[in-house]
Amino acid sequence: MKNYSNSVMAELESQLKITYSNEDNLVNCSQQAIKATIASLEQLKSFFKKHSFISKSEEIEFFKDIKPQLASKLIFYNEIYNIEISKPSGSDKTIRKHYNKELSKIKIFFDENLEFYKYYRSGNTCLDKKYFLRRKHDITMTLDSSYFQSDYDFTTSHDFKVSKIIANDNIKVYLETKLKKYKNGNQDKQHTEANHKGLRWTGSKVALVELMYALHAEGALNNGNLSLNEIAKNIESVFNLDIGQFNRIYLEIRSRKTMEKTNFLNSLKYNLKKRMEEADEK
Repeated sequence: MKNYSNSVMAELESQLKITYSNEDNLVNCSQQAIKATIASLEQLKSFFKKHSFISKSEEIEFFKDIKPQLASKLIFYNEIYNIEISKPSGSDKTIRKHYNKELSKIKIFFDENLEFYKYYRSGNTCLDKKYFLRRKHDITMTLDSSYFQSDYDFTTSHDFKVSKIIANDNIKVYLETKLKKYKNGNQDKQHTEANHKGLRWTGSKVALVELMYALHAEGALNNGNLSLNEIAKNIESVFNLDIGQFNRIYLEIRSRKTMEKTNFLNSLKYNLKKRMEEADEK
């Protein structure tokens, strides 16, 4: 079992390496990583169903050490996907707040499972037969409700907690790295300002959001493959500003009482036609 699981893990690591070398978008990377990890878990589960443990210690090793190494990757990539897909568009401060909120969730899980953390981290084994043998759960140990909906042939009362601990360790490193990057945001902004030679947006933010949504609707940027969040981040970088909650501004534009809701786009069209007409008259 151990040799087979090692080969499955090695194959998965190879797939993930290719994914992250060919794709820059974290959301897309996470989606592909989730699919690859699910496939690997299914592969392990199929082999597991045909395998008979020769001892309780082998079964404990599988649910305490082997399965969690793979399952933790699924938890990790799913969390990274959720973190990145919900990341707000805004200032470095706004993004740091988002990442810090995710860090606080890890702390909450730690606090709620402190005793098991101590047990697992210390290398204790006295309760392994309750924690890591199938159908040996103890209701007095405050089990997660999800356990009772699990496949009892492929789950013990605490193998998911181990997976979660391993995943959280990696998520914590990920978040701290991101926070360090955005902590140094002022240096990046200074570099951006130097590159753009003081290029500034002097119109209103409402007008900018109107233009941004028009470009997105037209598919005029990157063959229409950029999301609104990505367009907003690029605009913020180019003009060195914070658009803020652009989706709320867009709702305000949509709720205008006039027939013509696109004030800025109409103004652009009018002024360009006027310039052309004036040029023709000369």
